[in-house]
Amino acid sequence: MDRIDLNLFRVLDAIYTHGGVSAAARALHLTQPAVTHALGRLRDQLGDPLFVRQGNRLLPTDKVRAMMPAVQSHLKGLLASAHTQATFTPASLQMEFAIGFRDILESIALPRLVAEIGREAPGVRLVSRRVAADEMERELSGGSLDFMVDRPLRAGPRIAHQHLLDDTLVVAMRRDHPFARQLSRADYLVAQHVIVSPLGEANALDTLLGQNGLFREIRMVAQHYFAACQIVVASDLLLTVPKAYAEHLKPVLPMALQPLPIRIRAIPILAYWHESKDDDPAHAWFRERLVKSITGAMQASST
Repeated sequence: MDRIDLNLFRVLDAIYTHGGVSAAARALHLTQPAVTHALGRLRDQLGDPLFVRQGNRLLPTDKVRAMMPAVQSHLKGLLASAHTQATFTPASLQMEFAIGFRDILESIALPRLVAEIGREAPGVRLVSRRVAADEMERELSGGSLDFMVDRPLRAGPRIAHQHLLDDTLVVAMRRDHPFARQLSRADYLVAQHVIVSPLGEANALDTLLGQNGLFREIRMVAQHYFAACQIVVASDLLLTVPKAYAEHLKPVLPMALQPLPIRIRAIPILAYWHESKDDDPAHAWFRERLVKSITGAMQASST
């Protein structure tokens, strides 16, 4: 025991936190065989299976449950000590960050983010993915996703979040639409609409309208907002869309914009990540750049 490799406890913590070897490997930026080998060594040295399989997850044994509070406390102290001594340099990073984005935020924020990351950390690779709301916690916990940027979502206590900004809704239509100069509530409710629902989820605005006894006629459901904007400039349909994105596309497409004639609260936009990444300097650095890029791009589009 006096010769035990302390790195094995990092592997133990990663498997305990993420619930599996594959997820632990992604979190530690190691191969799956390397994590499996480390787990085998630790099992031999501690004389305990450490984890038992149940479905797709590895559940900790009683021995692991009893020792993990001390292990995590000591690891946190060791890592904090190492981080204070080491100088973090983004230019030396060679890693990948996966972000869950809606198509609106992807088109507004990613160009600015890619430019900034490219200047500071040319070895960093970005992956933008569409993730269902009910899959967010599993993906963040499993390490296959580093961040999620979306509206308020339900998540467990180990999912950290940060409020980025509030967005409002406007109504987009072709420039010569009869409602292009003025759109009343009555006009809005009698008009025909296109909505965006890439994963078939319920439309939040229609749910809100229904709660107040109001309904609108949906003539088309599209997968992406850019396609929906192209549809409205070629038809009589209206599209209710976040203001920042509509302003972002206005120079590109011949659209007219009117305020949504129904009073609703502004839409909060939040960033989510797993709390296990809080003490990771690379993750914290990237989070700062991500927040800065999103808020800067959204504010620029709205002005």
